[in-house]
Amino acid sequence: MRSAQIKVDPQEAVWVTRIVVDSDTGAVLGLAGYHGKPNLDGMVEVGYAIDPLYRRQGHARAALKILLDVASNDPRVKVVRATVRPDNLPSRRLINHYGFHEVGEQWDEEDGLEVILEISILKNMTCPG
Repeated sequence: MRSAQIKVDPQEAVWVTRIVVDSDTGAVLGLAGYHGKPNLDGMVEVGYAIDPLYRRQGHARAALKILLDVASNDPRVKVVRATVRPDNLPSRRLINHYGFHEVGEQWDEEDGLEVILEISILKNMTCPG
């Protein structure tokens, strides 16, 4: 699906999934990215997934920080959204660390019930590490 987005609009490449790679070993650790470019309301949704072998080592935190930094430097982005399953406590703690707040719930065909969390973006904000 994301490759089709790039074919339609090559400038959208920055707004698709990226590979999370260990800079020392070159090992692929997971994926992180956006669900697409900012919508007309200035919202982008982030997502990340780290291989279970590499979890609890700060990789998701580093990936999310990069995603938030990119979003904060784009004048179109006003809000960043994340959706998290209620039972995914590590991801929820990570999202909370960056100041996201709960705005609702949704049903996802793949993941089931998800909590919707958002954060307003201040331009050129510095994200905590």
